[in-house]
Amino acid sequence: MSDSHSPADVKRNLTRTDLVSVAVGQIIGAGIMAMTGTAIGMTGRSVNLAFLIAGILCILTAIPQLLVGGTARFKGGQYTQVAAFGGQRLAGVFTMINVFTGLGIAMYVISFTEYLLALVPNAPSKLISVAVITLLFLMNILGAKQAAILQTVMCVVMALAIAAFVAFGIPNLQPGYFAPPDFMTKGVTGVLMASAYLSFAAGGAQYVINFSGEAKNPTRDVPFAIIVPTVGISIVYALMGTIAAGVLPVADVANKSLALVAEAIMPKPVYVFFIVGGAMFALLTTLNASIGWMCRPIVQAAKDGWLPAVFGKLNPRFGTPMNVLLLFYVIGLVPILAGLDISIVSSSTVILTSAVKVILCFTAIRLPKVMPELWNKSKFHVGKGLLNVLCIVGGLVATFQVVLMLATSPPLELAGNLAILVVSVIYALAVNRRVRMEVSYEDCD
Repeated sequence: MSDSHSPADVKRNLTRTDLVSVAVGQIIGAGIMAMTGTAIGMTGRSVNLAFLIAGILCILTAIPQLLVGGTARFKGGQYTQVAAFGGQRLAGVFTMINVFTGLGIAMYVISFTEYLLALVPNAPSKLISVAVITLLFLMNILGAKQAAILQTVMCVVMALAIAAFVAFGIPNLQPGYFAPPDFMTKGVTGVLMASAYLSFAAGGAQYVINFSGEAKNPTRDVPFAIIVPTVGISIVYALMGTIAAGVLPVADVANKSLALVAEAIMPKPVYVFFIVGGAMFALLTTLNASIGWMCRPIVQAAKDGWLPAVFGKLNPRFGTPMNVLLLFYVIGLVPILAGLDISIVSSSTVILTSAVKVILCFTAIRLPKVMPELWNKSKFHVGKGLLNVLCIVGGLVATFQVVLMLATSPPLELAGNLAILVVSVIYALAVNRRVRMEVSYEDCD
């Protein structure tokens, strides 16, 4: 079904470089600082192998969205995909889950401020948090292009910080890296468990599908921005993991932050740059990317009637969803000003958002039925049998990730996910009758 809204209501000016920057910023988060140490505790020095396998797992779960995203332009991003392949009610549930993800904004900002306070103990924390969140939202209000430029600059700084870690780390690697007992400390099982765990650090590029409506050439550039950064960053992570596990004794770095190794191998000024340009900028790039991808589905959902119509309007000057941006700004700002500890609440959508990935993988099997003409001429067209295999494999891998999270999440987080799911289902059922949804995808030719 073609798009019922004018293509002129958004600026289609995002290039491949812009989308890649968004994907890189979304993948590289401060979690890599802590997750690497935890993974070393699971598998020892074979953490580098675990990172490579994690990249493969991420690609497998991304392939169904790559096939879909390479076939048409989706103005509502993942919302439109859910609507097209999962149905109207499921799209409503997804919409509410997406709104709740806005709580994570505050956690990114608070974490950034905590890193800064470690370097500048007497800095005014609330003022810094308010300034950071305000700056990033202003950049996104001015336009996706401006936010993408900022993202590119921050990604360059991150690349320099990571390069410094690698440059100082390689000469300090100890001999006998692959020798037992520090390599594959818990056998193949340990490597696989670490790989599943690290797939959360290597994933995230699939969210660039939410910028499909503003991309110059989404069917070409969105798939590229999903695959290339995922592969490249997984390799970089494997190299960082090698250094993290190979410089100091495994027992000293297991379950510890990457900052421990960085401090041991870097001069103080370079170490500070690594913390700022690596960990802190990783938080900012992830936050900047999240602000963008969370808003786009909400705009389309509001146009379809799931939310008040005011959230479906775009700023006439900048072509940006100012009302939705203000909504998420308030959602992120209030906990900061109130000094609330919302770590449990903000993480309570993690399992649900991963479950959405499961749905997208399995329902992509319907691609030939939902959009037969576009699929037949898609550059990513494959036979029905191969399509089914790719979608099922991706869905099973995504399901495994969800099961792993269910098994390792604390009870409060599980309860939070359940509560949000119940609220989202009730809301979708209650509002469904007044929704007039036209699935908003279109040909790019």
